[in-house]
Amino acid sequence: MRMVFRWFGEGNDRIPLEHIRQIPGVEGVVWALHDIPAGEEWPMDRILQVKEQAEKHGLNIDVVESVNVHEDIKLGLPTRDRYIENYKKTIERLAQAGVKVICYNFMPIFDWTRTDLFKKLEDGSTALFFEKEKVESMDPLDLVAKIDADPQFTMPGWEPERLKHLTSLFEAYKGVSEEDLWNNLEYFLKQIIPVAEINNIKMAIHPDDPPWSIFGLPRIMTNKDNIKRFLNIIDSPYNGVTLCSGSLGANPNNNIADMVREFADRIPFAHIRNVKVYENGDFVETSHRTSDGSVDITEIVKAYHETGFTGYARPDHGRHIFDEECRPGYGLYDRALGIMYLWGIWDTLQRTAK
Repeated sequence: MRMVFRWFGEGNDRIPLEHIRQIPGVEGVVWALHDIPAGEEWPMDRILQVKEQAEKHGLNIDVVESVNVHEDIKLGLPTRDRYIENYKKTIERLAQAGVKVICYNFMPIFDWTRTDLFKKLEDGSTALFFEKEKVESMDPLDLVAKIDADPQFTMPGWEPERLKHLTSLFEAYKGVSEEDLWNNLEYFLKQIIPVAEINNIKMAIHPDDPPWSIFGLPRIMTNKDNIKRFLNIIDSPYNGVTLCSGSLGANPNNNIADMVREFADRIPFAHIRNVKVYENGDFVETSHRTSDGSVDITEIVKAYHETGFTGYARPDHGRHIFDEECRPGYGLYDRALGIMYLWGIWDTLQRTAK
């Protein structure tokens, strides 16, 4: 297991690289050029700038999260080919810089969705929270008024340029079924994976978060059967999954450890985190400790160890603790604690296996 840590770049992240370097066992940063709109090519000079920044602190840039997929590709519009060509060029440039894994998702319009960024927990910490009833009763088009009033308004995981076009995007997705989305994903994969193979970059799709439809939009990366269907579209080690225990774990029916064991050779990147799921469908993100949430993190790490996992892993979201001022879900302290919890399980398994 190769431990990495998500970093949003100089000027965008309160956490300096020298602090990330001090977390035991962390060898690289998971990064992206967040200001480049989806569908545009990533400039080589910008890629090399991040590489230089990381390497000054002894860190690699092997994993990118994310190279976002343009909505025209997901919608299957005639304009998709232009954006796919740009995606191919970005893959080639990232390969030249030494990148090994690209994480991406295929969620329509929205990325991960929460209703409270700082839900207070019993111990006084705060965390990302999802209130199911609130989302089910929410009209996302009401956000248009908020955006008009505050151009800087956004939500975590929601790309600002997409929020500006919510009305037209929802109109475009009317009548788009899950099968349509599957077909559009297949078209994308058949264009992209051969380029990834040539450039020795593993593509790793992220599950939908949460793993069910929201706002009436189709979502397809939600469970074991759908992941199996996805992997069978192109049977290649370069067509893989970013297996996220937190995203998939929001549905108690998903057995993450079982997925690890079944898809082990197709998981180049792992997100390992815990969530506590309530009977009404709400969930909140907790510490990584197994007993604090609903996901058996110990068994998941055991599954990775049993299958000889040598891919990249990161602790994913964390709580906000010790009065840290940070990007929601991405503070230093709780994610660092999470890494040490994961290493504790891993090192114990290593020793007992001898």
